[in-house]
Amino acid sequence: MATPLPNPLLRRSFVKTVLRRLIALITSAGLVYGMIAVVYATKTIFKVKMNYAVVLERFGGVRQAVTDVGWHARLLYFTRIEQEVPLMNQTLQLGGTPAPMRIISKGNVALWTSGVLTYRIRDLNTWAIENLNPLDLLQGDYDGIVKDILQAQQVDRLISDRETIKEMIFTALKSRPINIGGPTIEKKYGVEVVSFVLKETRFGDKLVEASEEKKRRELIAEADNYAADQEASRIRNVSEEKGVVLNGPPGSGKTFLART
Repeated sequence: MATPLPNPLLRRSFVKTVLRRLIALITSAGLVYGMIAVVYATKTIFKVKMNYAVVLERFGGVRQAVTDVGWHARLLYFTRIEQEVPLMNQTLQLGGTPAPMRIISKGNVALWTSGVLTYRIRDLNTWAIENLNPLDLLQGDYDGIVKDILQAQQVDRLISDRETIKEMIFTALKSRPINIGGPTIEKKYGVEVVSFVLKETRFGDKLVEASEEKKRRELIAEADNYAADQEASRIRNVSEEKGVVLNGPPGSGKTFLART
């Protein structure tokens, strides 16, 4: 007995059911993905990484530091993430750029210098809540202290005694008040000054050429003066041997009779 063939209507119904379920599944997955993307984009759920902290600004302007590592949630529209703060060692270039900065030494000589400050944030409340744009403020105070010390030095010390000047700057950055009776950098910003490196102190190329030319002229002048002294000494010796009377300084009225 022959097996009856399936009804074509049943086959079409089955295919439609599968397609509807597949479309519903894709739509649900798209909605879930879209919701996750919106939450991620708005940072309603955010993560605090190791050695980082997040500063939240709540409704009304209250600011709060979140330091616990892991995932956290915040109220959308009522809070916002103001900044993410690294708690590791950070560097700050002199002048805000790796390029050398021009300074004027005590002898009114132009030099090019560069340096790097390494610091670490210790008090997040002082750094991120008590200071507005703390990095810009720290850059200004750092540049000011370093310039004050460098420009108070003679040019030869800046070139030949870099080690002493570097330690002098480090001590000032770590413990010297920014102003008389004011706070130090560490106290004002809640940071620890870890190290300071004076990378280079050098003349400009044109100044080096001018200095070399000046030294060359000084050497020539010294040689000429030495030759003139030698010639004068030779003439004086010859005069003494011949018994010539030598006059004293003009206006002194004195004469000296050389020995024969």
